[in-house]
Amino acid sequence: MCLMKLDPEAVPWWNPRRMISCKAPCKVNVSLRVLGKRPDGFHEVDTVMVPLDLCDVLEFSPAARLEMSCDAPGVPLDESNLVMKAGRLMERELGRSMPWHVRLVKKVPHGAGLGGGSSDAACVLRTLNELEHGGLFRERLAELGGEIGSDVGFFIYGAASRCTGRGEKVEPLPEWKGWRPRVVLLKPSFGVSTPDAYRRWSGSRELPGIPYGEQDVGGHVLVNDLERPVFEKHLFLAEVKRWLMGRPGVRGAMMSGSGSTMFAVVEDEGTGRALMEDAARELDPTLWMWSGLVMQDDAR
Repeated sequence: MCLMKLDPEAVPWWNPRRMISCKAPCKVNVSLRVLGKRPDGFHEVDTVMVPLDLCDVLEFSPAARLEMSCDAPGVPLDESNLVMKAGRLMERELGRSMPWHVRLVKKVPHGAGLGGGSSDAACVLRTLNELEHGGLFRERLAELGGEIGSDVGFFIYGAASRCTGRGEKVEPLPEWKGWRPRVVLLKPSFGVSTPDAYRRWSGSRELPGIPYGEQDVGGHVLVNDLERPVFEKHLFLAEVKRWLMGRPGVRGAMMSGSGSTMFAVVEDEGTGRALMEDAARELDPTLWMWSGLVMQDDAR
């Protein structure tokens, strides 16, 4: 999902001084069912994901070779970054160099279960396909994305979708198009290891007093099977969920993906603002927080 536009200071696209920007939204897993471990070591999942209005920004400008920079300290700029992996995939697919500098402006926190890195990679695939006149269809871009990470294909389609397999099989859900509730995100300073969460899934147990069951929010089911192993190891997240479920104006709350972000669907903007103020005071003043909407389809 990319919103491509010419920089206001840039001249027409064919001029070598051009700069193109792309918004890469994050996501939350509205539901996540783990069905079992596969022979290839991954886990079979059945998940519904929706994009949010919280976005990283990627800026593309001509360069001698593929390279990247980032405004956030500590972000790797080498071949381990999904931005570079996506660029290298496009070089392999199109059989030529991708002479672009990609500047990544980070808004989505790392290790949060929000898919920020996967969305950045999808943005690179889509944008380079257009800039380099690759002619690749969305289905092929999604296949390439699957080589980078399970969530990348979802961001190629960029709309509420059901994802199966290890998450790479994407089925858009047009019936979700009008579902745009306000969402509040709460993330502690620590992250959660996704491989560890899946590794501990089968032997994990529910904590007493913590609600794990399905929640109906406007006809959509909220549930996350990874809460069980993650809450066992990170008790603070279990307490955050219990706290959220008891707040006025919260229609539903759970962990996104493998965490560590917890999210709540709330009644309105005022409820979201009050929730964040109370969370800082009652839970942890260092929490990273955000309030916004589920992204409208094709708002890119």
